[in-house]
Amino acid sequence: MKKFTLLMALVGGFTLTTQAQRVETTPQTSANVGLTPIKQGNWMIGGSVGNIGYSFEGKKFGININPRAGYFITDGLALGAQANLGFAAVKDVDNVYNYGISPFVRYYFPGGASASGRFFGQGDVGIAGSSQGSDVSLALGANVGYAHFITQTVALEVMAGYNYSKANVNAGNGQSGLGLAVGFQIYLPGKR
Repeated sequence: MKKFTLLMALVGGFTLTTQAQRVETTPQTSANVGLTPIKQGNWMIGGSVGNIGYSFEGKKFGININPRAGYFITDGLALGAQANLGFAAVKDVDNVYNYGISPFVRYYFPGGASASGRFFGQGDVGIAGSSQGSDVSLALGANVGYAHFITQTVALEVMAGYNYSKANVNAGNGQSGLGLAVGFQIYLPGKR
């Protein structure tokens, strides 16, 4: 009887021990960051993908990629540069490659912010070119967006706005119009 009681106590203890060590984790979807990532002296590196689309009528596919890097000159205000890289494939026509570089200014609004996200506005002015045109054109952009911080240093972003460029003048069309982009930024702390 003693052996049976001892055996039952060991089985019961083992069962409780395995239940106590069971760890359930869920992926992190937001972080309470406040102003930490957008403080003066910090860096931001990342990019966005925008204007992805396919036209069934014109049999045209297009995509734009914008890698960027910036430096916070003061809390919530960053200056930087971004590359503008685009590709358009049209059936029975040569592919069109667009390129450009644009300095930008980005401001994170203090109002309407949450503990894990910030609204921002971004403006840029630069130059752009195209594989179908020999001329270089002015490129302008005015966008608003929202950055949702999933960790202390990484944010997912969505931006919408107006971008203007007549880079492929010889082809008769440009990249002007309203656009939507999604991307991410990594916020690196600077020296203080």
